[in-house]
Amino acid sequence: MKIVCIGHAVYDTTIPLCGFLEENTKLRIDTKFDCGGGPACNAAYLLGKWGMDVSFVGLVGKDKFGKLIKQELEEVGVDTTYLKMASHYETTSSIIFANVETGTRTVVSYRPGEIEKLDEVNLDFEPDVILIDGHEYDVSKKILTQYPKAISIMDAGRVTEDNLDLIQYIDYVVCSKDFAEEATQIKFEKDYSNKEEIYRKLKEKCPNQLIITLESKGCLYEEEGKLKIAPGIEVRSIDSTGAGDIFHGAFTYGVATKMSLEENLRFSNVTAGLSVTKVGGRNSIFDLDVIREKVNEFK
Repeated sequence: MKIVCIGHAVYDTTIPLCGFLEENTKLRIDTKFDCGGGPACNAAYLLGKWGMDVSFVGLVGKDKFGKLIKQELEEVGVDTTYLKMASHYETTSSIIFANVETGTRTVVSYRPGEIEKLDEVNLDFEPDVILIDGHEYDVSKKILTQYPKAISIMDAGRVTEDNLDLIQYIDYVVCSKDFAEEATQIKFEKDYSNKEEIYRKLKEKCPNQLIITLESKGCLYEEEGKLKIAPGIEVRSIDSTGAGDIFHGAFTYGVATKMSLEENLRFSNVTAGLSVTKVGGRNSIFDLDVIREKVNEFK
C-alpha cells in the first residue's frame, strides 16, 4: 500500500516543566526535546517508523530546521521527494511548554509572515491512501480529485472554508472535539449527554464516515446507524503534544492494513493514549510491537 501524507511541517522544541511559567522570573532547564512536527508530517513519520511505504508532501525552508525535518523523515524511510525546500522561506518553528503535572501544554509558534503554500505537485505513483491535514488546500484538492479510488483521510483540526470544502472529498473525516464544537456552534456537555445532537449536525457537512476524538474519553463514531464511543485507555498524562497527530497516523496505518473500523479505533486510541505518557511529539511514538501488545491487553 502506497500512502501519501500532505500538509504542514514544523520544527518543535518541547520543554517539560513541573507547573507553569511564572511572570518576571528566570528558569534554568536541563532537559528539552527537539524534533520535527506538524499534523501530516508527524503522521508520515509514524508510518515510516512502522515500516509503511509513505511519502510526505509539504514545504519547509532551505534552512537548519528544514534540513533537520528532511533528515528525520528519511531516517525512518519516509520518501521526501515531494518535500519542497524553498530558499526564500523560513521553516515554522515552535516552543512547547509541557506541564508534566497536569499533562497540558502551551505552544508558541514562530511564523515569519504568511505561510507560503505549495505550488503544483505531480506524484509519480498512484497512492492507495491519502492523508491530509488541511494546510495545503490546492495541492490536497488536486490529488484527491486526481486519485478518486484512493482511500482518503482528513485530520480536521481547523474550521475554515477550505477545510469544509475538502471534507466533501474525504472517506474518513477525523476531527477533534474543538473542531466539532466550532463547526456546529454547540458545546459538549461535561457528561457528553448531547453528543448525538453535535454528531448529527456535523454529519450534515460530512458525506462519509465521521469520527470525533474526545481526548481521554475516546472517540465518537457511527456504525450501522448506531452512534458509538470507542473508549480511550486510562493513563497518567504528562504531555499531550502530538497526540492527535499520532492518532491520525495510527488510524491511517489501520486503514492501510485493512483493520475493521472498531479495531482501528481501539488501536488508534491506544497509540495516542500511550503517547501522552512521554514528553515530546515524535519521542512519544511507541514501537509497533509495543502498541500491538497493549492493544491485546486493552481488549
